[in-house]
Amino acid sequence: MSQTVTDLRLYRFRCYGDLRLKPENRAVVLTGPNGAGKTNILEALSFLGPGRGLRHAALDEVLQNTAKPGEGWAVSAVFDNARYGRMQIGTGLDTAKNRRLVKIDGEMQKGQAVLSEYLSVVWVTPQMDRLFLDGSALRRRFLDQVIFNFDPSHMGRLKRYEKALRDRSRLLRENGAHRADPVWLSSLETVMAEAALSIAAARLITVERLQKAAIENHLSSDIFPLPVIRIEGWVETALEEKPALEVEDGFRALLEKSRARDAVTGGAEHGTHRSDFMVWHKGHNLLADQCSTGEQKGLLMAVTLAHARLVAAERGFAPLLLLDEMAAHLDEYRRGVLFDMVLAQGGQCWMTGTDRSIFAPLENKAQFFNLENAAIVENITPLDDPAAVLPEKKPEEDTGSGHEL
Repeated sequence: MSQTVTDLRLYRFRCYGDLRLKPENRAVVLTGPNGAGKTNILEALSFLGPGRGLRHAALDEVLQNTAKPGEGWAVSAVFDNARYGRMQIGTGLDTAKNRRLVKIDGEMQKGQAVLSEYLSVVWVTPQMDRLFLDGSALRRRFLDQVIFNFDPSHMGRLKRYEKALRDRSRLLRENGAHRADPVWLSSLETVMAEAALSIAAARLITVERLQKAAIENHLSSDIFPLPVIRIEGWVETALEEKPALEVEDGFRALLEKSRARDAVTGGAEHGTHRSDFMVWHKGHNLLADQCSTGEQKGLLMAVTLAHARLVAAERGFAPLLLLDEMAAHLDEYRRGVLFDMVLAQGGQCWMTGTDRSIFAPLENKAQFFNLENAAIVENITPLDDPAAVLPEKKPEEDTGSGHEL
């Protein structure tokens, strides 16, 4: 495996006061009843990358509800990476400033974007079943999360664009299109146009690479439908047809022309904030939202596995793959093929389920932990040190925890 978590610590995170897991160098299966805390462990792992985790939660939302005022949460992991060797990543909440702290090998970092340099995390959850049914904002966020795994600066582009969009909207709302300072408006629209071109270019490149990875996966196994993937929006479409400078000038002119309408409706009629990540079922030639529930799940898994394959190809090491309750809806044959596919990716995969029997093909290939009421009640595959998987208090000298965050 090219990327493996060997020591995981959760402190005041969701339902966990202080939990420690010491996984082995293989896949991990977390079983137990609903509400046992399985997904919370996957969410903690997802915070080892940049962003707001697999639930897209605010920083204070993941804090244990019994925490005292001023207390924060922390997640810490020691992992082996084929490129960087053994490393420790710690992240947590600075309650004084309500911001996220990040440490790598004990050294405080300036921001969370640095995480994507060392660790890639890819996930799929039951909540993502709505990806093709809900609004375009959810799909844009999905695609942007994919881009973060390769390009940490993408987050800065989005923030610049969104801030300029908010400032322009406020200026138009408070003053109207005719009374607002035209110089200020032009300056904000220039920022939006420049950032939009960079955002659109990154999305187009990523979609093209995702499509290629999806085709390669489908050639290896066709248990999931082949997705046809596109990003659709004014800027992206124009960028496919015209030179970048021409598109930038055209978008800036479009923003200026739409000031009066935007002053009434709010926001901006066109821009990368309205683009949509579109997925079709190639076999049926149907948009994903027109497919059956089972086909939508299959398309979601196909896109996720394409994402994992792309990370491995682009980064030189496979991602940490998190599959939350993703095997239960598959028949026995498809489960077996799925398990073979994720193991073949080469990265460590963490899976959850209420029924241990559905993971039977992984009996000698994965490490099993059984959870109840936010505690490990059984380590089905014993460790050298069985006590290491039990919740425990951290000695002050133990640098493997995120407490110091």
